[in-house]
Amino acid sequence: MSGRCIRAALTVALASLCLPAASAFAQIPDIGGIINAAKGAKKLGDSFRKISDEEEVKIGGDLAGIVLGAAPLANDPAGQHYVSRLGQWLAMHSDRPTLPWKFGIIDTDDFNAFSTPGGYVLISRGLLDDMHNEAELAGVLSHEIAHVVRKHHLQALQTSLRDSAVGDFKDYIGGPGGLAGQFASALVNAGKDMFVRGLDRNDEYEADRMAVVIAARAGYSPYGLGGVLQTLSAVPESKGFALMYKTHPLPVDRLERLDIAMGTRLDGYEGLVDDLPSFVALRAPPPPPPPALAAPVKKGKRRQ
Repeated sequence: MSGRCIRAALTVALASLCLPAASAFAQIPDIGGIINAAKGAKKLGDSFRKISDEEEVKIGGDLAGIVLGAAPLANDPAGQHYVSRLGQWLAMHSDRPTLPWKFGIIDTDDFNAFSTPGGYVLISRGLLDDMHNEAELAGVLSHEIAHVVRKHHLQALQTSLRDSAVGDFKDYIGGPGGLAGQFASALVNAGKDMFVRGLDRNDEYEADRMAVVIAARAGYSPYGLGGVLQTLSAVPESKGFALMYKTHPLPVDRLERLDIAMGTRLDGYEGLVDDLPSFVALRAPPPPPPPALAAPVKKGKRRQ
């Protein structure tokens, strides 16, 4: 993600909301102006229905900056390259292959993965380290890709901003930056709230169903995501799982629904893989070569 997006996210998050001072007489409202402003504020949410890919990418970059502000990218060039390459391959087999997809590992022990509009996908180091094979990683990345493909985040933001515009439209009137500036602040606040509360449960179930299809299209076993959910359901709840359990349905519920949705529909796929040597090498890199032995020192004749 570009530094410009991160700086933009931090700037709008810290922007203060203040109205200019005015005399008591000047504060008497212009009814017509307020009605027009209210209509304009309400249309903020509606405008997301026709948002362009370029605008979506910009919004996603600003929201990804929020995640990276809490957990930076892991200092793992080999791992970052591996996850990016796998993610790009999976995205090519989705219904939005032309987005400028970006993938990365964030440096936290928590078990979670995130995505934002426009194709930003981040997986935690803790979750990656708990993967058993490449098909499991493909399933998790495909789940996040599915959220972007179906524009689940944009729909959640749309709802949040529409509610805000209807209930508190005065916050969008006047002030530094005008309507656009206030909208940017509201957008970041809505994004923070979305990361804390999570998406709609039906969105999560839909992303699971799409994930197994994307993974299978890309040549991976569709049961990889199920393997991750089984692992998560068997692990006792701990601090590292807190956010995931808060923002996602229980793994057992997801497994049950996914099993019903899949049935035997994907059993006909042949040649699908569970693992590849590249993943094995990433998880267990070969030990460094032993240090080279120093060449023996030749003893010369002593001078008489």
